Amino acid sequence: MNHQRRIWLTGASSGIGLALAEQLAEQGHRVALTARRREPLLALAERYPDQLLVVTADLTDVHAVREAAERIDAAWGGLDWAVLNAGTCEYMELPHFSAALLERVMRVNVLGTANCIEAALPLLRRSSAPRLAAVGSSVTYLPLPRAEAYGASKAAVRYLMQSLELDLADEGVAVTLISPGFVDTPLTANNDFAMPMRVSAEDAARRIVRGLERGQREIRFPGRFISVLRLIAALPAGLRVALTRRRRKSEITAQQEAN
Repeated sequence: MNHQRRIWLTGASSGIGLALAEQLAEQGHRVALTARRREPLLALAERYPDQLLVVTADLTDVHAVREAAERIDAAWGGLDWAVLNAGTCEYMELPHFSAALLERVMRVNVLGTANCIEAALPLLRRSSAPRLAAVGSSVTYLPLPRAEAYGASKAAVRYLMQSLELDLADEGVAVTLISPGFVDTPLTANNDFAMPMRVSAEDAARRIVRGLERGQREIRFPGRFISVLRLIAALPAGLRVALTRRRRKSEITAQQEAN
């Protein structure tokens, strides 16, 4: 590592975020940890008291996010990286389509991310090498059953970050989109379907840190899984739909047999 960075990391209390926090702290960076739950952040901060700043906030509350950024500004006078990792997932269970479910997911994954971008950009603009990163998802490569809300929210994050890359280029603010496949986290532990080529949170964090250090425009992994998704997505629409529907039907059959 060439120098110590000032990093704002959201969604830092578990899963990929916690693994990222540990690895970044181990590398000697100063990291502002944000999540709604304070206890896991304090436990990690006790191990790195001189590097970690605990800043709890509900990211859907724009005033709380602004206050979090003000605390970071007061402590460090700016940011070098903002890594917006916080997110949630709920699956749609048709035939009942729930607009309320869609709103909940969009509020966290899109509005929460937007609130952080608004608060982080003034701090990033003071850095000599600023980078804004956000976690999207590989689901944006291929529509999947039950993922209406989650997929739509992550597609919005993809478009948001790719558009920001164009508008922030003249200011020298680099933008990175992170598109993971299945990662073993408390959130994915609730999934009731097969998760092929799943990686550990620690492995995901290593790939993300490496990609950020290399200045990658998009960090996507695991490569073979992404290739399969993109290959299926490139098929004629009728064949693509048939394949994804068939996979869902086989999962339902397997669940019924297991019960």
